[in-house]
Amino acid sequence: MEIQPESTLTKNKKLIIALAGLGLILIIVSALYFFQSKEMNLIVENLTEEKNILTEEYQRLIVNFDSLQSDNDTLNLMLQVERERIHNLVEELKTIRATNTAKIREYERELTTLRGVLRTYIFQIDSLNARNIELTKDNIEQRRRVAEMQTSVRQLETVRANLEQKVTIASRLEISGIKADGLNASGRTTDRSSRTSKIRICFTLMRNVTAPVGMKDIYLRIERPDGQLLMHSRDDLFTHEGSRINYSAMRSIEYGGESTEVCIFYDADMGELLSGEYVADIFADGFHIGNHKFALR
Repeated sequence: MEIQPESTLTKNKKLIIALAGLGLILIIVSALYFFQSKEMNLIVENLTEEKNILTEEYQRLIVNFDSLQSDNDTLNLMLQVERERIHNLVEELKTIRATNTAKIREYERELTTLRGVLRTYIFQIDSLNARNIELTKDNIEQRRRVAEMQTSVRQLETVRANLEQKVTIASRLEISGIKADGLNASGRTTDRSSRTSKIRICFTLMRNVTAPVGMKDIYLRIERPDGQLLMHSRDDLFTHEGSRINYSAMRSIEYGGESTEVCIFYDADMGELLSGEYVADIFADGFHIGNHKFALR
């Protein structure tokens, strides 16, 4: 039997079927690509978000490390090293692709380690701060005790100074019965300035059992009516209230704590004496112990 060639219609049908199959395959492939692409984009978005979150966590860690303060220089140096290390990790993290999951996981592990380091430093600083607070309290207490001791010492010094002042006052020599006379060349008393060659000042050193015994230097200062000090030399000086001043005459006596009669003489130069009122001041042991006024005519 003779085989007839396929008709054009049959060929067209086959071509249409083939094209339809290819179209279906293309649709299926396109659909698969679309879904795979969408899934990949979602994965990339998730990885990018994860990277961003990781970066934020590192930045929070930087803030936490920056907030740590310590008075310990060694600890501060270690904290600075950790801060620089974290800053470097953040800069590196910015350059890594989000799809590099191995590196992302490595940085996640490093973040966990750094958090542990942060907790360790927080514990150390808290311990140091607690110790510093305790030391500060001890220091305050010590200062309080020192202040109390200083106050007590000052009070004792004040009491001692008051006692010393009272003892000094109690031991100060006192005199009574001061008399002043002018003596002429024959040793007779006179009240005429032109005939007076000596001025005699006599008094009684009163009894004082608290005064130091021994030799006493008694100083006499006599002022003329015109306020001029009678004296023979500007080198005749004694100490009174921290100053060196001139005296007219002096006498050394031995004092045993009992009443003692004392006379001091001033030898007047020719024409030195004037008519009028004179003032005699007496000093001993650095104190002014007596004053007397007398007149020559």
